[in-house]
Amino acid sequence: MLHLFHTADWHLGQTFHGYDRDYEHARFLEWLLTALVEHRPDALLLAGDVFDSINPSAQAQRRFYDFLKCAHQALPHLQCVITAGNHDAASRLEAPSALLSTLHINVIGTVPRDASGVIDPTRFVIPLKNAEGKVEALALAVPFLRPADVPMLPGSSDPYLEGIKELYRLATEAAVALRDAHYPGAAIVALGHCHLAGGEASKDSERPLIIGGSESLKPDTFPAPLAYVALGHLHKPQSIDEGRIRYCGSPIPLSFSEKNYKHQVLHVTLDGGGVRSAAPLFIPSTASLLRIPAQGALGVEPLLQEISGRDWNANLPAEQHPFLEVHVLDEGPDPTRRNRIDAALAGKPVRLASMKLVPRQLDTSADDPGEPATAPLPDLNSLEPEELLHDTFVARYQKPPSPALLEALREVLLAEATAEPSTAAPGAPSTPR
Repeated sequence: MLHLFHTADWHLGQTFHGYDRDYEHARFLEWLLTALVEHRPDALLLAGDVFDSINPSAQAQRRFYDFLKCAHQALPHLQCVITAGNHDAASRLEAPSALLSTLHINVIGTVPRDASGVIDPTRFVIPLKNAEGKVEALALAVPFLRPADVPMLPGSSDPYLEGIKELYRLATEAAVALRDAHYPGAAIVALGHCHLAGGEASKDSERPLIIGGSESLKPDTFPAPLAYVALGHLHKPQSIDEGRIRYCGSPIPLSFSEKNYKHQVLHVTLDGGGVRSAAPLFIPSTASLLRIPAQGALGVEPLLQEISGRDWNANLPAEQHPFLEVHVLDEGPDPTRRNRIDAALAGKPVRLASMKLVPRQLDTSADDPGEPATAPLPDLNSLEPEELLHDTFVARYQKPPSPALLEALREVLLAEATAEPSTAAPGAPSTPR
């Protein structure tokens, strides 16, 4: 029997609307270390996006390597298999792999090739031992694959997707050969960092891997001999192909669209060459994400009233103050709007992270009431500036612009018409007025 922890998408070093997430990541890693000591798995699988950026801060890198050191000190026989995601600098992540391998930590960032430049699938295969030292599983440590990483198949209708499928086929074939020769009965598991067709993505945090949805893989990308596929990239925990393929999700919410996700690490038990169980270990929340109002949007005055009347938890330390997103109904130009909201939140145990203006719908009888009505775009060259301002203002606010706003536009147009021609060289910035 072999026990695995499946995690991914740590995004160490992320800033959230200007706020640092280091405190939350530190608490997650403390929790993970405690869970490792409590459950004593044989291996930890980290399926990509260790960092949020290809240039992570020194603090983010320190968090990562301090965790690996503490995990090895607490569990000297713990094996770690770590692969790069699309956010990681693949070569940089695996640069210390020779040193880390002495601590039973295997890092694969790039696609391994032999001296002639041909992909070497055997180097993806990492034996995993149980508590008695017997190899009970073989892990395919496949990182995020870019188009240049995959085999080229002549005549392929989709070289990228079919190349990924071929790479997994070759790696699985290598693992099966190794298993049959040396480790009969061992389970074969794979890591991957990709977008699987049918997987549910959040609205605004998972970066498109290539273009549109063309990079979405099908479950048959992963050959039948794979007992378990540990994926990263999608931040919502979910399972596909009757649980054989799973996303564990991110350990903390990385956008407001993820505030209701049940963040977790998966505890996977392998037995007899297959999966006996895959149980979630839920990660405690350190800093919650709030939205005011919970649905829709409010005008400024009702919004200020809701902020004022809300029962805030004044006992939280500053590092655990909730992140707040407010949705404000756009009722017209209002230069005081942000200042009034900031003043209402002053001194309250909350961090305003995002303010979204929501325009009134022009036509609520449209087929989709959630979408604003649209009209054919006019030829901009045929519009006078005042006419353009008038039509745009009416479309957004359902009322004409004020005389003061029109007068301000006329002053700008007059200043532009009477300005002296610039003497700057072509392409040089003009002098500010």
